[in-house]
Amino acid sequence: MLTENVKAPDFRLTDKDGKEYALEDFKGKKLVLYFYPKDNTPGCSRQAAAFGAAYEEIKALGAEVVGISKDSAASHGKFAEKYSLPFILLSDPELEAIKAYDVWQEKKNYGKVSMGVVRTCYIIDEKGDIIKAMPKVKPDTNAAEVIKFLKGE
Repeated sequence: MLTENVKAPDFRLTDKDGKEYALEDFKGKKLVLYFYPKDNTPGCSRQAAAFGAAYEEIKALGAEVVGISKDSAASHGKFAEKYSLPFILLSDPELEAIKAYDVWQEKKNYGKVSMGVVRTCYIIDEKGDIIKAMPKVKPDTNAAEVIKFLKGE
């Protein structure tokens, strides 16, 4: 897990429409960058829906929201459509950003150990520095915690 007060690693990934995004595209505004395990799973769906519901408030606080998983662009397209997600979802099948942000970790599920994406959220400032690192976030409260942080509460 990356820590606060470090430079956020750059990335270059595509969204559901094949449009490419890099960290530098968000300079000048705060970026809420969240990593999640898989489209259309219960926790990930609740987290995405919560960010969707909070999106206008987060934008009003000067930040953009971007979700990243290893799912394909086509999967992201269906996921975004199903939940009417207004923010960017980036596809990282090669695990470039996922590994750079240190969220590809060993996970235990019912005694079975495997590698996977640990649900994590980073808030990056206007200059590209991580100002808040939120490890192992809960899907139902992550968006509200982000808003609280952005408001300085």
